[in-house]
Amino acid sequence: MPTLLYRLGSLAFRHRRRVLALWLVLISATVACMVAFGGTGKLDNTFTIPGSESQQALDRMHSDFPTSSGTSAQIVFTAPAGQKLTDPADQQAIRTALAAAGSAPQVAKVVSPEVAHTVSPDGSTAVAQVQYEVTASQLQSGSLDALKSAVGSAGQSGLDVQVGGAAFSSASSKSGSSDLIGVGIALVILVITFGSLLSAGLPLVSAIAGVVTAIAGVLALTGVVSISSTAQSLALMIGLAVGIDYALFIVSRHRSQLALGTEPQESAALAVGTAGSAVVFAGLTVVIAMAGLSVIGIPYLTVMGLSAAAAVLVAVAVATTLLPALLGFAGHRLTPPPGTRARRRELVASRAGAEPANTGERWFRLVTRRPLLTVLACLVALGALAWPVHSLRLALPDNGTAPAGSSQRLAYDQVSKEFGPGFNGPLLILADTSHAADPTAAADRIAATLRTLPDVSAVGRPSLNPATDSALIQVVPASAPSDQATRNLVDAVRAEEGTIRQQTGATIGVTGSTAVDVDVSAKLNAALIPFAAVVVGLSLLLLLLVFRSIVVPLKAAAGFLLSIAATLGAMVGVFQFGHFSNLIGVDRAGPVSSFLPIILLAVLFGLAMDYEVFLVSRMREAYARTKQPLAAVHSGARHSARVVTAAALIMISVFAAFLGTDSQMLKQIAFALAVGVLLDAFVIRMTFVPAVLALTRHAAWWLPRPLARVLPDLDIEGERLQHHRAAAGRVEQERAEQEPTEQEPTEQQRAELRDAEGSLT
Repeated sequence: MPTLLYRLGSLAFRHRRRVLALWLVLISATVACMVAFGGTGKLDNTFTIPGSESQQALDRMHSDFPTSSGTSAQIVFTAPAGQKLTDPADQQAIRTALAAAGSAPQVAKVVSPEVAHTVSPDGSTAVAQVQYEVTASQLQSGSLDALKSAVGSAGQSGLDVQVGGAAFSSASSKSGSSDLIGVGIALVILVITFGSLLSAGLPLVSAIAGVVTAIAGVLALTGVVSISSTAQSLALMIGLAVGIDYALFIVSRHRSQLALGTEPQESAALAVGTAGSAVVFAGLTVVIAMAGLSVIGIPYLTVMGLSAAAAVLVAVAVATTLLPALLGFAGHRLTPPPGTRARRRELVASRAGAEPANTGERWFRLVTRRPLLTVLACLVALGALAWPVHSLRLALPDNGTAPAGSSQRLAYDQVSKEFGPGFNGPLLILADTSHAADPTAAADRIAATLRTLPDVSAVGRPSLNPATDSALIQVVPASAPSDQATRNLVDAVRAEEGTIRQQTGATIGVTGSTAVDVDVSAKLNAALIPFAAVVVGLSLLLLLLVFRSIVVPLKAAAGFLLSIAATLGAMVGVFQFGHFSNLIGVDRAGPVSSFLPIILLAVLFGLAMDYEVFLVSRMREAYARTKQPLAAVHSGARHSARVVTAAALIMISVFAAFLGTDSQMLKQIAFALAVGVLLDAFVIRMTFVPAVLALTRHAAWWLPRPLARVLPDLDIEGERLQHHRAAAGRVEQERAEQEPTEQEPTEQQRAELRDAEGSLT
């Protein structure tokens, strides 16, 4: 692979104008497809599990109870303090608002508070139900805004009117200027790292080109594939972070070689062949892990993983083709000028000496001075952070975690206050009474049985459809939709099916948004351990192939698990317990998103392998040359610590910039990835790893001979490529020295030449 990438980098450098033109055409084509066939207006945020009980019941409801099968919204009317909604003027305002709501786009039915019996006991609050025949993903972009505008007249009469409900739970999240903030911080870090605006700008230009291509390509598919706003934001977040980091690794290697006198074309080709090989390896690990999310069987998660994988794949393609072309346009201008700090740093790093070359090497020497103490300190610190994991509670976010002050949050809080938290997420029980002797009596018997279950606040009167021999019963839990008690109630209702069948001959299915969320969470929880086992097993195999060592993969996998556990512990502390949550705009504690642990495993796995390869490969190269284990660890820091530090800081900055989003799920993902990279890069890779390698010394690079003969040597860092290029250079120089040079003829030779010419004439 290094040789192939070397040739690719050289080709892109030589034909830089053609490569740039091809990328501009590709970017323009994807943007044009996005405008023509897709766009953000077609994003779908629906959670479904094909084949699950809740989804099967929901699918049948489309034919049996079409007006109740779609999503729904709530209109919450609240009288001023000390007043009641029984005032004639308030009643008229409510009737006018409900009539206007019935004419709003895509509304199938509006159920007044009197019919639904949803007036609070003190008469201060009333809730009207708005039914849609379409799912939340099928709502047009302006339908919910039109509903808000339609009921606004009631607010003008003095009533407080808020609109919420399940239809708003899937509203698209807005990241605002998060991506711009991340790019700005990344630019500052790059300028500090390189000391040059031109060198700092190249990674940003290439990363932005990759992100635009990937996001436009993803949005172009929204017309035929359901893609969520979270999937789009995750692809943007991951693509921007890895795009900058991958370009940073290649540009850094290129500048180091230029400082040592390598010609720009040869340097760019070598940088792509060496650092580019590690980029391809790291990128493919992220792609494999993210694409692996599709095996879980949840469409929402599948699209999220494939979107992020596509963004990473494009970032790798940009780094290995467009970036060397841009290096060709820059030419010698990327060479650190003589006398500058960057030039001195590169020259010092190229000479192995007793004194440390940079701060990274000083840190590595410090943590390897007492390696056992360092390892114990890391274990204690990460163990303390991971301790809250035993209290981890997973659920899908609802309107209870919506931004404070939003209409759906205010409606959720008011409904919880007046009617109980379970009213925000009722369960729908679909009963098939076709085999019952008396369908009406069977439906009533089912409702009576449901009232006896624990955690049931209320059971509605059954709605019958004689044409299909089915009944629909609404059950209001006493607990909030995300509470464990609600999950237990869903399980209890399903457990009663056998008894109900024996008593009435009817069968039941539990559905509704709350039941679907419960099924999604249950499936994610069941898939977490197997997916973690696959990811850890894959990391062991990949690192075994790359480093041809037993210790290196084991300590890398152990470090990965430690960073995952510590990150989840931090998540519990901030989002569940509420510690320091106000600092990131979280005003209410709640469960961690069910999607987060699996996404964290997939993304952090690839990033951890990224830093592991760039740090440890230099150590392995130095050990193979010197056979001095401790000196090899220090040499790895000399060449890689500064770049890995900059890359990690850029990653953290890009992820942390998305903490300003109004989506609780995206906020949790951003926080988890930022903390995960922070812990994995600085605590694991730059502290724990060198300490373990210093502790194990020669054993760290040992591989049994039978295994060594079987395993292929991938040469990720392109060590053989560099040796071949150096050998070719020496051969060329020796050949040039051995070739005869033209000499001036002697006086005798000139005389003989004149005699010969004279005889010819």
